[in-house]
Amino acid sequence: MSYVEVPGAQVPIRMWTDPASVEQQAMQQLHNVSTLPWVRGLAVMPDVHFGKGATVGSVIAMEGAVCPAAVGVDIGCGMSAVKTSLTANDLPGDLSRLRIRIEEAIPVGRGMHPEAVDPARIFGFSAVAGSGRWDDFWARFDTVADAVKFRRERAAQQMGTLGGGNHFVELCLDETGAVWLMLHSGSRNIGNALAEHHMGIAQGLPHNQGIIDRDLAVFVAETPQMEAYRNDLYWAQEYAQHNRAIMMGLFQEVIRRDFRRAKVTFDRVISCHHNYVSEERYEGMDLLVTRKGAIRAGSGDYGIIPGSMGTGSYIVRGLGNEKSFNSASHGAGRRMSRMQAKKRFSIRDLEEQTRGVECRKDFGVVDEIPAAYKPIEQVIDQQRDLVRVVAKLKQVICVKG
Repeated sequence: MSYVEVPGAQVPIRMWTDPASVEQQAMQQLHNVSTLPWVRGLAVMPDVHFGKGATVGSVIAMEGAVCPAAVGVDIGCGMSAVKTSLTANDLPGDLSRLRIRIEEAIPVGRGMHPEAVDPARIFGFSAVAGSGRWDDFWARFDTVADAVKFRRERAAQQMGTLGGGNHFVELCLDETGAVWLMLHSGSRNIGNALAEHHMGIAQGLPHNQGIIDRDLAVFVAETPQMEAYRNDLYWAQEYAQHNRAIMMGLFQEVIRRDFRRAKVTFDRVISCHHNYVSEERYEGMDLLVTRKGAIRAGSGDYGIIPGSMGTGSYIVRGLGNEKSFNSASHGAGRRMSRMQAKKRFSIRDLEEQTRGVECRKDFGVVDEIPAAYKPIEQVIDQQRDLVRVVAKLKQVICVKG
């Protein structure tokens, strides 16, 4: 489908879904965003749903301003995936031992490594572009907000860890039988702490006192608060990128060990943020584009759009549609809250909907049940003018925190 345009206060709201299908809370959030005096465009992806602070599945283009809540608390959250030389025929019939080894290599939930992972041990710095860049990255931690400085050791130990919620590590098969590795995570506790710190500061600034929704408080250009936020934001986005690179390296180590005789090789890793800010230019304006639950889909850009823990996921290439600010959805999108899912579904429902997938099947992940999400095929179909499908994947192992 192409987009539907809904009237907004400052700008129209371009929606790649039926507006009638979007819950009232999310529509109200979108209308509130459209009232901000700095907004120059608002695009809504087909996985849209109500979110904390700002709508998930929204792309907000502002001139001279940025809204921390429109980035979200998991700064830099995103996806990575890589195709391997393995095929379905190489996999054992019982995948439970392989899942255990993945969980042993990559801490999940609130877990962390006993000591910081040395990237040189995994990839000789190839994933972080040299030891100089790695050292520089950690040196720049000294420039982030003083309020989070005490978290440095924890941040180092959580580098290369999954977290909980909708984050996952998966082993998948594409339609040709090729094995893929895929994972979803972000900036862990340090990103959350930085986001909460700056959202609190923004809400206290005088220029935000008259806005319609306190959660949409912004920083404006050429102020010390904006400079401090952008410094910390970009550091956290880089942390998230390194976090996924370390996890993927650990995942690849497990696969190399378990399939030593196959001498596994890996294609180039595809990686993309879906909670972040980017400096981009549209219609002659230099804008700060915030994607919360959306990926960049510029012409030729590779992206990853996952479903849920029992359904398919898609590798895509962007078509460069500037009406969406070169964006596409970040996943299937929830159609009910976590609390609603826990009340509605049982462990038996989870077992049924994840049949054939080696994964947790307990009440702790019932809120991640496939039925809590929109149908991924429908979401993909609604953005045919935004992306082209390159590969469809189906997980056979799913690790969650």
